[in-house]
Amino acid sequence: MNFNPQTASYFVNPNYRPAAGPVQRVLDPATLEPVGLYAASQPTDIEAALAAVTRAQRAWMRCAAKTRAQALHRLANAIETADLRSCAVLMTREMGKPYPEAIGELANCGTIFRYYAEMARDEAGKVAGTTEPGSFQFARYEPLGVSVHIIPFNFPILIACWTVAASLAAGNGCIIKPAPATTLCTLEFMRLFAALPEGLIACLPGGADVAEALIASDRTHAVAFTGSVAAARAVATAAAARLKPAVIEAGGSDPMIISAHAPIDVAAAGATTSAFHLSGQVCTSSERFYVVDAVHDQFVEAFAARARALRIGHGLGRSEIGPLVSEVARAKVMRLVDDARARGATVVTGGRVPPAFPRGWFYEPTILTGVTHEMAIMREECFGPVASICRVPDFDTAIALANDSEFGLGACLFTTDLEEAMTAAERLEAGMVWVNNPLIDNDALPFGGWKMSGIGRELSRLGLDAFRRSKMVVIDHKPSIKGWWYPYPDDWFYDGGGRKPDQPV
Repeated sequence: MNFNPQTASYFVNPNYRPAAGPVQRVLDPATLEPVGLYAASQPTDIEAALAAVTRAQRAWMRCAAKTRAQALHRLANAIETADLRSCAVLMTREMGKPYPEAIGELANCGTIFRYYAEMARDEAGKVAGTTEPGSFQFARYEPLGVSVHIIPFNFPILIACWTVAASLAAGNGCIIKPAPATTLCTLEFMRLFAALPEGLIACLPGGADVAEALIASDRTHAVAFTGSVAAARAVATAAAARLKPAVIEAGGSDPMIISAHAPIDVAAAGATTSAFHLSGQVCTSSERFYVVDAVHDQFVEAFAARARALRIGHGLGRSEIGPLVSEVARAKVMRLVDDARARGATVVTGGRVPPAFPRGWFYEPTILTGVTHEMAIMREECFGPVASICRVPDFDTAIALANDSEFGLGACLFTTDLEEAMTAAERLEAGMVWVNNPLIDNDALPFGGWKMSGIGRELSRLGLDAFRRSKMVVIDHKPSIKGWWYPYPDDWFYDGGGRKPDQPV
């Protein structure tokens, strides 16, 4: 069965099944025209998916590591050789992402399955130095069971693949709960999972109620979530109540420091991408800028020139700046900008709905100066195309203000001073630090935040460990009676002199 965006469905590998719930329309955020239909998964849909994934996982976990790796490589081959243009177009039409970014996201999904295919084949346990002669003592890693993956709208396929690849490699089955705003492209992508065993992965559309049902089910055993702090708290609380491990990425309000030693042309270009990529709807977007006084005016001038050159329009046209995902998202951005302006900030460029695009949820790339650290825009996650610039006297002040936040996902610095680069790497309170190259990730390095930006890690070996549990094993290959076993010798007791045992527990 092929995916049809005009027919509400859910997915259990390798088939799309008709959805029974009330149908909802998906609207293009640039034109407000219909894109397709989806229906929130009903209890019967959820139970059917859980039954299928549970059954498939029991066989999958018994496969040899080499067999699982081969299957994941087949999946990577399918992703890398597929024509993904229709999926990219759906993504653009659903949430506004410019087409080059949509097709680029999909093109980067295959490598993560290859990485974890080999990581899980190589990292299966640990042999420890023995505590007793003749005893073989080791730890083995085993799958948890079925993992739930609650995915955001901004990178609906890539972020799903990050955690799904790790979970599958560990021997689990997976259920994806896509964001309502990107349900259609996620469902379209699911056809590629036909390279895996039947039933091993499912995709269940819906909102918070579907996520709650999946977390509460006795047939799920781990949770991966990316989204807002408020939603992250709810997910983490629900998972903790069931004692289920959870990887939580809760977004941030990332700082960028422009030091007195910054290469201004490079910094302005990097800042433009870091602040306005995907209209600022990236968890690691730079939102709070701390610019040292000595280069403040020069940087603002160069930054503003680049921002004004960005093209606004539909993501299927020649544009870098598409719409925000929804009216609610744009309203939040407008509220924060208006509040900053009312409190004394200056709009250097942007700060309005573009006159040429009154329809849809567009907002101009915006740069604010004269921003103070008490303004709401420096305390909340804006998640829009806004760069708020705070002038600071020196590098140390910039570090201190960058750390003065409840968030701690990522942080950026532009400098040509090695001492500043090393100091920032050491002192910035964030899970990731970029110097002169923002927004980069690496399959082999952990992705995640500090403080309110989350718990646990995606990618790297830590991402694999999130979806498996350890088991300590002790095997005495030459059985013998141990000196510390019952009954104890009389002279071990206090009234017998209390001799120290030769083999304590």
